[in-house]
Amino acid sequence: MLKKIIASMMTLALGLTVFAGCSNADEPSASGDKYKVYLITMDQMDQHWVTVDGGAKKAADELGNVEYTWLAPDVKDDAKQIESINNAVAGGADAIMLAANGPDAVTAALKEAEDAGVKIVYVDSPADYPAVATLATDNEAAGKTAGEEMLKALDSNGVTSGKIGIVNVNASTASTVAREKGFRAAFEGKGFEILETQYGDGDAAKSKDIAANYITEGVVGVFGANEGSTVGAGNAIKEAGGEVVGVGFDKSDTILELIKSGELLCTMAQNPDVMGYEGMKVAVKALKGEEITETAVDTGVSVIDAAAVK
Repeated sequence: MLKKIIASMMTLALGLTVFAGCSNADEPSASGDKYKVYLITMDQMDQHWVTVDGGAKKAADELGNVEYTWLAPDVKDDAKQIESINNAVAGGADAIMLAANGPDAVTAALKEAEDAGVKIVYVDSPADYPAVATLATDNEAAGKTAGEEMLKALDSNGVTSGKIGIVNVNASTASTVAREKGFRAAFEGKGFEILETQYGDGDAAKSKDIAANYITEGVVGVFGANEGSTVGAGNAIKEAGGEVVGVGFDKSDTILELIKSGELLCTMAQNPDVMGYEGMKVAVKALKGEEITETAVDTGVSVIDAAAVK
């Protein structure tokens, strides 16, 4: 009888051990393991991304099963962003939230990441490679809004013709190219001449020099397509002390000060905190194997002018 009891206890113990070893492969283990999710942005200069750090981290904290890391090259550079992607994979990333520098440069690195089982979610700017979802501003529509705001200001000043300069990042970053396209569309048939776009790599100092050259050419308006471009344009307008209308993109303390002091008319503020917050939730849903029903999410834009920063 004792042998039967011992045998039954051993069978029960074995069954419990096997049951304990069985877990949902899509879920972190009961030992406290967490999903490793990396946010990789274009660089560390775009201060509007600081709020994304908050948004993504807030979602990670709320979910409770996420180990969150923010990686960013010191400057916009394809090779450095590829290195960040590779470092995330080497670090055991389960998912990468990526704001891609351009459509093509990082695709091979993303394929390697996906082959390693990493889920890809785009925030702000997608690459030309399939992903779980893209959460971004409708950049073309936002660029058109920027153009319309400049047109209204020029009209109020009695300016119905003249040259307009555009300071962009480069010719390959999808988000800023779309902004420029929308901006140009706003001026179609309006009697203004949009000059050839000049590229400053998102660097404020380079962008200031470009904007200063535009001002020397007698432009009536300058559009900055991202934070660095906008800061550069605003500083050039401030230095020139003229009546050039400056409109930009992104939100930072420097940009808000330039608006407050009158050098910039306004800026198109994205919602990177929403991109980070919702992007994190999408990434974790994908890791759990849940269906992603909305794969293209417009996270919106707001016009911030002097009235908004008082």
